[in-house]
Amino acid sequence: MAKIVGLVGKANVGKSTFFGAATLKPVEIAGFPFTTTKADRGIGYIRAPCVCKELGVEDDPQNSACVDGVRLIPVDLIDTPGLIPGAHQGKGLGNQFLDEVRRADALIVVADASGATDLNGQPVDPLSNDPIEDVKMFEAEFDLWLRALLKKDWNRITRTADSKKESIDRHLEEKLTGLGINRYQILKAIQNAEVDGFKSARWTEEEFNRFATSLRKVSKPLIVAANKADRDGAEDNIERMKEAGYMVVPTCAEAELALRRAAEAGLVEYTPGDSDFTVKNPEKLTDRQRRALDRIKEKVFQKWGGTGLQDAVNQAFFDLLNMITVYPVEDSEKLSNHHGHVLPDCFLVPKGTTSKQFAAVIHTDLAESFIYAVNARSKRRLSDSYILENNDIIQIVSAKGRR
Repeated sequence: MAKIVGLVGKANVGKSTFFGAATLKPVEIAGFPFTTTKADRGIGYIRAPCVCKELGVEDDPQNSACVDGVRLIPVDLIDTPGLIPGAHQGKGLGNQFLDEVRRADALIVVADASGATDLNGQPVDPLSNDPIEDVKMFEAEFDLWLRALLKKDWNRITRTADSKKESIDRHLEEKLTGLGINRYQILKAIQNAEVDGFKSARWTEEEFNRFATSLRKVSKPLIVAANKADRDGAEDNIERMKEAGYMVVPTCAEAELALRRAAEAGLVEYTPGDSDFTVKNPEKLTDRQRRALDRIKEKVFQKWGGTGLQDAVNQAFFDLLNMITVYPVEDSEKLSNHHGHVLPDCFLVPKGTTSKQFAAVIHTDLAESFIYAVNARSKRRLSDSYILENNDIIQIVSAKGRR
């Protein structure tokens, strides 16, 4: 199943701009809270080196794109309504937000690194709000919501587990499936919280709260997009956020959106994630466009090496969700599918995926009639238990495929 990354955070920090830039999907963007009143789902891309350069072949991507040896692979992103304190009690759009965020496997918390919006998303003087508090507010609201959900039927579930002398993980799994939380994550949370899963009925309130927080961290890992990084004073706040222990990527969503639109209009050469951009026809630019691009060059690229949006999306999928890229082919000699397209597809799968599990990702029939796989580089046969490595090129041989 494809993984989903959610964009979360308080109102008016640039989430919708981030989403619009990452997906180039028209969204309502305005400088006031609750511009996004319902979750929006779109397709973004992760950026990875394509194997075509290594192999010296000209590829013909079908499910993705290849730009000068850079493979852009589609991924699902969700833009959620802005969060305010008290969201777990339904304040603002809290109930809708928390109901939507459960679908995400990992989260990008967009924070205002310039400190120019308060916790309710209202504009304030720059640097007057601490962006660390933005992230802590989100974590606290999510934890309170998760605790309330866990509390429902808690006594009955824990008594049943204790009476059977079983760990709570098996009994919680069914309850939490709707949140995208699996048994492995529950076990990991129990371990990280240092509580006894076999004595859940006797947990103290502090142990229960510690478990809930641990479960949130395990099941919904987060990275912070320190947005508006081009504003004065943002750099110090970004360093403070890193020192506080968060995984932080400085981002400039407005600059990314401007560059992607300029690239679409043929004004610049720019691939998401590039460390620079080139103006194609300077004479076609208006004075306003020229000044805007000059400012982006100076305040964003010279200072940060890029807008950071692609880095944030990449890190969410590769670092938080531990994904790797794998190329399926039908002909390991020609590196093609049955239409002759070379390196046609590139899939993201979790580390630890076996060749047979990968066959199921392509089509359930391939997994059901799996015989063996072939490593297209070495031509070596691989068993169903072979664990895929990043950038593997794999041919699946199945009984149905031979007919």
